[in-house]
Amino acid sequence: MTERPPQRIPNRQLAALIAEAGFSNAGLARRVDQLGLEHGLDLRYDKTSVTRWLRGQQPRGTTPALIAEVFTRRLGRRLSAQDLGLDACAPVYAGLEFAASPEEAIDIVSGLWRKDSGSHTELRKIAFTPAGLVVPSRDWLIGRADERVARGPGPAPSGDGARVPQQARAGQGAPPAPGAPALPPPTLSLPRQRLAERAPGARVSMGDIAALRSVGELFRTIDNAYGGGHARQALVRYLEHETEPMLRGVYGETTGRRLFAAAADLTRLAGWTSYDIAAHGLAQRYYVQALRLAQAAGDRAYGSYVLVTMSRQAVYLGHGREAVQLARVAQQGVGSGAPPVVQSLLHAVEARGHGVLGEVRACSASLARAERALETSRPGDDVPYWARFFDEAQLADEFGHCHRDLQQYRAAAQHAERSLQLRAPAYARSRLFCKVVLASARLGLGELEPACSLGVEAAQSAAEMRSVRALEYVRDFERRLEPYRDAAAVRAYREKVSVL
Repeated sequence: MTERPPQRIPNRQLAALIAEAGFSNAGLARRVDQLGLEHGLDLRYDKTSVTRWLRGQQPRGTTPALIAEVFTRRLGRRLSAQDLGLDACAPVYAGLEFAASPEEAIDIVSGLWRKDSGSHTELRKIAFTPAGLVVPSRDWLIGRADERVARGPGPAPSGDGARVPQQARAGQGAPPAPGAPALPPPTLSLPRQRLAERAPGARVSMGDIAALRSVGELFRTIDNAYGGGHARQALVRYLEHETEPMLRGVYGETTGRRLFAAAADLTRLAGWTSYDIAAHGLAQRYYVQALRLAQAAGDRAYGSYVLVTMSRQAVYLGHGREAVQLARVAQQGVGSGAPPVVQSLLHAVEARGHGVLGEVRACSASLARAERALETSRPGDDVPYWARFFDEAQLADEFGHCHRDLQQYRAAAQHAERSLQLRAPAYARSRLFCKVVLASARLGLGELEPACSLGVEAAQSAAEMRSVRALEYVRDFERRLEPYRDAAAVRAYREKVSVL
């Protein structure tokens, strides 16, 4: 005898909310499709789809979260998929929240780490959304500092799963000097081995924080030289297995602020490496949470650096207006008291946004401010560790990119050449980017053979990296070559690159 399939139960919760919101079935479907477009999703729901949901069919993937967000916007209160009688899902908005408290910030960011290090690959496929930049940057700018971050002995940590045993700690020494190579923590080469466990509620020491800083330097070095794809997953696992237990440990105010600062730095770096492999929605979420952790640390200047990073991603994705706004929020957030190097960085990043928009005067004015600020810097200035990369080579690079975007090719070539002369070999990916800018400038000046020669060098470097951005820079150059595809120099370029 054939068994009947289980009978679906009508979704009365969803029906009640549809009535409260005043939606028709077709109206709800249309709003879900429109919201999906904000996240790069091509959805094709209609009134029949909604009828099926009301009869008990469960929508798949990220759709339950989109439906919940539609009702949240309409009704003015936060609703989850479960509130609508729908299954838990990949939450497209998870991680974009700017937490109300340090404790909530720990919960949100640790959830991101766990999902990213596990099998939740859908999180890495979520698209970047410009709308997700507005609230976090505003809340950071106008938000008050957290009065207390210290944690004493208390109940077991909360979360969405059992605590993962901690791996062995990294070395307990002081952070390395800027630019000096950091020793890799032994657990990075033994990711499956549980050499030690941090007991729930263990006290965090300054040695623990020094280890976090050292690990950050290690991953930064790898990222600069080989691309974000080489060690990104190891970094995320380190955050999950080492940093989260520390954040849920015991610490006083001073140690706690430094712990949140170190966690913010590693989280921003996780976002940066995600951005480098084109996981743009995930990167955006890491940046938002790094911004919140920086606020808990009481480090306003580092928060501005996170906003700078968000602005760079917006530039890369072609959202020039959002990039300018983020740079300006960063400038307002730190005021005029920041070191000249930081001021120069903030103005240069704003210039990049204007360049994408084709705003020549505004771009030139921002570049001039950046140049003046860097000229006033002195060797003895107290420059934050995260801003020490910004020097004459980096500023020349920013000039080169801006002039290329504005199609001012002679100026772009001059600045790109200067940047390559000054840039240290350790910054291999940055040198690759600048070389492509120079190649594009040479092409714009009609110098086809030098352009193709530089393009080959860039393509060879990109082949040795795990960086989607590096490949995309090369592809952009190849798109610029298309009008010259029958030229001998271009044919030779394609032959050389085809074997890579």
